[in-house]
Amino acid sequence: MHLPQRSGHRQASCSQPQDDVDVNVRNGREPPRAHQQGCRKMKLLHVVGARPNFPKLAPVHRAGQAAGLSQIVVHTGQHYDDALSDGFFRDLGIVPPDVNLAVGSDTHAVQTARIMERIEPVLLETRPDWVVVYGDVNSTMAAAVVASKLGIRVAHVEAGLRSFDRTMPEEINRIVTDRLANLMLTPSRDADSQLRAEGEPDDEIEFVGNVMIDSLIYALPAARATGFRDKMGVNGSAVVVTLHRPSNVDDPERIRILASVLSEIALEREVIFPAHPRTQRRLEDAGLRMDRVRMLEPVGYLEMLDLVENAFAVITDSGGLQEETTALGIPCLTIRPNTERPITITEGTNRLVPNPADILEELRQVRRPAETPRPEGWDGHAGERVIAALVRHR
Repeated sequence: MHLPQRSGHRQASCSQPQDDVDVNVRNGREPPRAHQQGCRKMKLLHVVGARPNFPKLAPVHRAGQAAGLSQIVVHTGQHYDDALSDGFFRDLGIVPPDVNLAVGSDTHAVQTARIMERIEPVLLETRPDWVVVYGDVNSTMAAAVVASKLGIRVAHVEAGLRSFDRTMPEEINRIVTDRLANLMLTPSRDADSQLRAEGEPDDEIEFVGNVMIDSLIYALPAARATGFRDKMGVNGSAVVVTLHRPSNVDDPERIRILASVLSEIALEREVIFPAHPRTQRRLEDAGLRMDRVRMLEPVGYLEMLDLVENAFAVITDSGGLQEETTALGIPCLTIRPNTERPITITEGTNRLVPNPADILEELRQVRRPAETPRPEGWDGHAGERVIAALVRHR
């Protein structure tokens, strides 16, 4: 049910006139400064917690700095090791988090409860104008619930995406966060339509484009400079694999089929598999070996981007890689029956493969596109539009 009223009140705006804001955004210039004479700086508190969040935070944080806003970054510690977290801050030019809640891994309920318990005193102490949450991880939903109960407004970056599969924990997080958010910042026009169909008011929905692609465009030169593809010997013929979703790696029969198919593909093409620690554990627990597959520990954002840009194709269950491959023109086989990012199919290079036994045949039909047109809003300026929207709705 749509919530007719949301907590939090609008404060008097210090921003420049609306027409000037819109002109800046259209022209791709830096967003308006919100700290004119006699005006308190608008304060943003960004909440991140897992690998997919960091490329979404980076362009928004940079745009907030350019606009002269006060910003606090809270890392919940949902994932926290150098390859999965710290490296992103370094690679994407973000200062280290101001706060680390260090919640660690656990069941969804325990992890969510820890985040809620530990973020409340941070919000009470800092009292930001906006709590900005990203994507669909547990940290996103938990922070939105606590902020809403404290009367602090919530902005959801990447709002309106739906897989229509409530067996996915991320889908629950998306729905709850959008119901509570005061401002829903969408990456695609279909997300706008979805939110309207769910009863959200037009004045709380803003299309801003895809912040993930901002990070990709920003990071590509540095990614190419890593030389990682050369180190791996990737020359456009290798298949890059990432798999981590419970629906794929927690089902013993499904992960057995996946291991068998990847080994078969490796007879025809080199297969490079930077494996999430969770996936590595599941393979070990099942006693599965893929001797012909080149297994790697998790790699940094820049190294992964360099690999993907030079791959023949990508096999994944990651939402972010569906978008990155579309932007780069790399064929992507998504091992899921659905996607919350349908634009990567209708306008991109993504193809759903629900049955892992079909992967090899699908891969044999793959052709790289001659051109790589990007969807609307995938232009490197989404972060600036996010900041402009937050200032406008202050």
